[in-house]
Amino acid sequence: MRLTDVNETAPAIAIGPRIVASGGFDMLYREGMGLIEDVASYLDGEGRNESRLLGREASFLYATESMRLTTRLMQLASWLLLQRAVNEGEITRENARSEKEKVKFSATPSERGGPGYDQLPEALRGYIDKGDRLFDRVMQFDTLERGRMPELDPGTANGIADQLARLKAAFGR
Repeated sequence: MRLTDVNETAPAIAIGPRIVASGGFDMLYREGMGLIEDVASYLDGEGRNESRLLGREASFLYATESMRLTTRLMQLASWLLLQRAVNEGEITRENARSEKEKVKFSATPSERGGPGYDQLPEALRGYIDKGDRLFDRVMQFDTLERGRMPELDPGTANGIADQLARLKAAFGR
């Protein structure tokens, strides 16, 4: 049998679900849940104190950004908990997909900033950045779990390097 015959008849193997079910997901889950706890603690303590020191414009922006962050993290928690339930055999992949469709992620701002953003406490801006990075990783895992590959710019596609970049992005390393 020739190599071209095998390539033409062999079905593609979906590695996405295997990657999602691997230890990489456990690391993502711990990181996500840890971030949620850290943000909640910050907003209830140090963040509350820091927000009282802000001017009117920055105070309004603080309230807006902390609400966005909290909403985003709760959406991510829903996704993480559903995926963990699938990995542990508590629900089927199809049931999880149905439930995940109900979780509509709020749009990630393409740019942070604007009037007063640089006046926000550094800790809050750091948590916002961590939340955005976590969101990107969850979206990559979700894409892989659904059996699709993250889209790449065709102008920069490079076989093995692209596959390694996708794996690094999925596992956050």
